[in-house]
Amino acid sequence: IVAEIEKKITEAFEVFDRESNKTVDVREIGCIIRSLGCFPNEAEVQELLAQVNMEVEEPGGFIHLEQFLPVMTKVLLERRFWPIPEDVILHAFEAMDENKCGYITKEDLVKHLTEE
Repeated sequence: IVAEIEKKITEAFEVFDRESNKTVDVREIGCIIRSLGCFPNEAEVQELLAQVNMEVEEPGGFIHLEQFLPVMTKVLLERRFWPIPEDVILHAFEAMDENKCGYITKEDLVKHLTEE
């Protein structure tokens, strides 16, 4: 299982490795993590970067795959930052669909998000 996870992480990392040198711009890490099906908020991304940077001798604008791989492997093995299950999201939308018409208007959604 670990080998499969590491392969998946490496493939996602390589998509953003523009110079094919096993490094990516630190600003791409959130996109890489989200492309792996994890959905941390920005503070959680920064925490992960801090874990990666603790192992990097020269913290800077680039993250090396060899430092990112163990941290992200642990995240995936622990199933951290998984999205909210579909049935929970569906239940939330059904609660906002007061007219039971199967959809929410833009106006209703804005009202719920800003006023309620």
